[in-house]
Order: sequence, then structure tokens, then C-alpha cells
Amino acid sequence: MRTGLYAGTFDPLTLGHLDIISRACQLVDRLVIGVAINRDKGPLFDLEERVAMVTAAMDDLNVSTEILVHPFENLLIDCANDVGATVIIRGLRAVADFEYEYQMVGMNRALDQSVETVFLMAEAKYQAIASKLVKEIARLGGDVSKFVTPAVNTALHEKLG
Repeated sequence: MRTGLYAGTFDPLTLGHLDIISRACQLVDRLVIGVAINRDKGPLFDLEERVAMVTAAMDDLNVSTEILVHPFENLLIDCANDVGATVIIRGLRAVADFEYEYQMVGMNRALDQSVETVFLMAEAKYQAIASKLVKEIARLGGDVSKFVTPAVNTALHEKLG
């Protein structure tokens, strides 16, 4: 059984994330969605809210792959080892993403060469979507329904009032 890990803060989960998750499911038998605690980013949603949003979205995803949602606060490579992942899935939107991800791969390979990293390019219609921008648009009263699921849209409106 091939286990993959797709990790992020998912603050909030976007349609771009769901695109990568759906496509990653075609590559592995089991996909672990690692929800990073990452206090340094100062997330809008707390860990429990983000885990609940991701879990609810996974329930609606029509895939045969086993999906687990796993919160973590340690190194990505340690999380991969903790969940038995041999593949880390990373989503790319633009060249700027690649530069950062390239460095991460190098560091992760130095820490554990047995774990591979696979990059998936976001579908063109999702390439501009970033959680940070979704939050900013929602904060300023804009419509983010094109970028998130209805449940996440509702959660954003409730959180931001």
C-alpha cells in the first residue's frame, strides 16, 4: 500500500487544495491530509476548525482512496514517517511556489532519502487561489464562493462576521 502525505495549514481549505487532493488520490492507495498547527502563521481558524473543515470536505469527495486527516506540529518529514508516507505531495501554482518547494525538497531529502516528493500543478482555473487572498477578500466583504466550498464560505462569514 502506497501512502502519500499532502500537508498544509488549510486556513481555509480552498478548491485549489481539493483539486490537488483529488488528483493525488490517483497516485496513492492512502492519502493523509496533514493539517499543520503552524502557530507562526497566526491562522484565522483554530486547529479543530481547520481539521473539521478538511474532514467534512473529504466526506464529500468522490474517491476510492482511503483518506485520513491528521493534525501535526513537527517537521513535515517526521510527519511523513509518523503516518508511514513514502510520498509527499506538494501543489504548485506558480514559479514562486517552485523556488520555495525546491528548497524544501532538498532539506527533506537530506533528512530522509526514503521519502520522495511529487509536485502537482494546480489546474489553471485554481492557480490564482491562495488561502491568504481568500481570507483578505472575505475580510473586505468580497464574494469568495468561487474559491471555496459552501461550508467553508459559511465558516468564513461566521468567523469574520
